[in-house]
Amino acid sequence: MSTTYTVTGMTCGHCVASVKEEVGEVPGVTAVEVDLASGRVEVTGQADDNLIRAAIKEAGYDVA
Repeated sequence: MSTTYTVTGMTCGHCVASVKEEVGEVPGVTAVEVDLASGRVEVTGQADDNLIRAAIKEAGYDVA
């Protein structure tokens, strides 16, 4: 199962790496794909939506 989020505020490769690292640590997440240009973050696995959103905020970004 995968869920797509739109993340605002990412501007560079470091931003992408931060989001991938934080979201990747959420229990149940098996893969994270980030597209910098569109701000799309696709999360694969069985993880709690609130935990994913919190991880994105922890990385310093907002979910649109």
